[in-house]
Amino acid sequence: MTPAVGDEASTSASLPPAAGQELPIEGKTVKALTLLSLKRTFELFAGNYGQKVAADEASQRAKIACKIRDEYLAVRDFKLPERPAAPGASKQGSSAEAAANGTAMAKAGGGAEAVLAAGGAKSTTAKLIETMPKPADQAARAAAAAAGALVLHQGARAVVPTAAGGHKEYVPSAQLARRLPSKWPRPAWHAPWKMYRVVAGHLGPVRSLAVDAGNEWVVTGSADRTIKIWDLATGQLRLTLTGHIEQVTGLAVSDRHPYMFSCGLDKMVKCWDLEYNKVIRHYHGHLSGVYSLALHPTLDVLMTGGRDSVCRVWDMRTKMQVHCLTGHDDTVCSILSQSTDPQVITGAHDKTIRLWDIRRPSTMATLTYHKKSVRALAMHPTEYAFAGGSADNIKKYRLPPGEFLHNMLQNQKAIISCMAVNEDGVLVSGADNGSLWFWDWTSGNNFQAAQSVLQPGSLESEANICACAFDATGTRLLTAEGDKTIKFWRQDEAATPESHPVNFRPPRDMRRF
Repeated sequence: MTPAVGDEASTSASLPPAAGQELPIEGKTVKALTLLSLKRTFELFAGNYGQKVAADEASQRAKIACKIRDEYLAVRDFKLPERPAAPGASKQGSSAEAAANGTAMAKAGGGAEAVLAAGGAKSTTAKLIETMPKPADQAARAAAAAAGALVLHQGARAVVPTAAGGHKEYVPSAQLARRLPSKWPRPAWHAPWKMYRVVAGHLGPVRSLAVDAGNEWVVTGSADRTIKIWDLATGQLRLTLTGHIEQVTGLAVSDRHPYMFSCGLDKMVKCWDLEYNKVIRHYHGHLSGVYSLALHPTLDVLMTGGRDSVCRVWDMRTKMQVHCLTGHDDTVCSILSQSTDPQVITGAHDKTIRLWDIRRPSTMATLTYHKKSVRALAMHPTEYAFAGGSADNIKKYRLPPGEFLHNMLQNQKAIISCMAVNEDGVLVSGADNGSLWFWDWTSGNNFQAAQSVLQPGSLESEANICACAFDATGTRLLTAEGDKTIKFWRQDEAATPESHPVNFRPPRDMRRF
């Protein structure tokens, strides 16, 4: 029997697919799949959409207790003044006003009794307030409220409800963790400094300055290529020395020999015999201008640094170069020297400070805390520490490891050109804009911000403090400035802690870095 065409089609449709034949897959777009996912999500969560979550009675009670204690404690038991009824007012209006007043009293913690007395129905909040535990001194406060007085909380400790329905004593956080005072040292009082003398005589900006160890005279070097020696007591000019053919950028006076050393932008380092006022030695070796100079306090060696990015160590007597300390990538503009390791400390325009061991020679440590050129260094006369000045900040370091201590609390917001420290703990920093700031060394607090006064006829751009130094006693300060003058500063003897109080605000961060 031959099957019909329709039967053949139905039979082929009902037969399973042959081996290796893939089932047809209905393709759907991304949009269709996204809509399908959204539909299923809506069907899953739309059953209880818009229904309010059942309120937890314990949580609501705790919330109301906290609100009463924080917002309505001062007026919790305050008796509201009675308002006289207006003539002709309806009874219904008076009842509505009383109900409104009762609801407000219930929110302020007056209890559900106020609502009942006002004639209104109890709300959910009033019912929760009624079930809250009453404090132990409720009777005393109720008596005070009857007298119409505001009552401060001076009775038993506050009691707060717990989530379990009970109550416990409220313990403030101040009893759990006592607040510690700031560990930042409080600054000592220092008298303000004032300028009392101006000495003029150079024909160019005064670039360098050094004070005699005997505290009798001061020597200055200028851009007019001369070196002048001034009497420290009177400010009179004693002597003028010539020999450099460029600006004199560094000076140092030996306290063990009658020698004075000078350096300049002419690549020359000279040794002057002060008994004959003549140059007796030259130190040749720098490839460019020399910016800084320092003497070792116990050895007969001399350190110079300049634009050739090296610090050269010279034998003072033989004029031979002992070491060439290499490592900086830019101009070496400040040098410190001490008798113990590290015996040489250099600051450069490459934003680093290096501590050197001159026996090997090698770098003991490289300090990279500054973000700008380190143009000034100052060693404390008694502490084993020094400070580095840059345009970003003034930072203190502990020796010998070069450990960073802390920044100064204020920012001078200028390029620091020079710094000096005396034994009283007064740090002075001079900047290129003529600002002269005085700091307390221990705390890093700025107690005076002075501004140098320009010599009449000078330009504003010449308000630059190039060098500064204290005398041997630490009671007089000398500054060499760009307006061709040398200024003398001393403390104001009439100042007192009452007339000039310390303006100190300890930093919030208790760390000292």
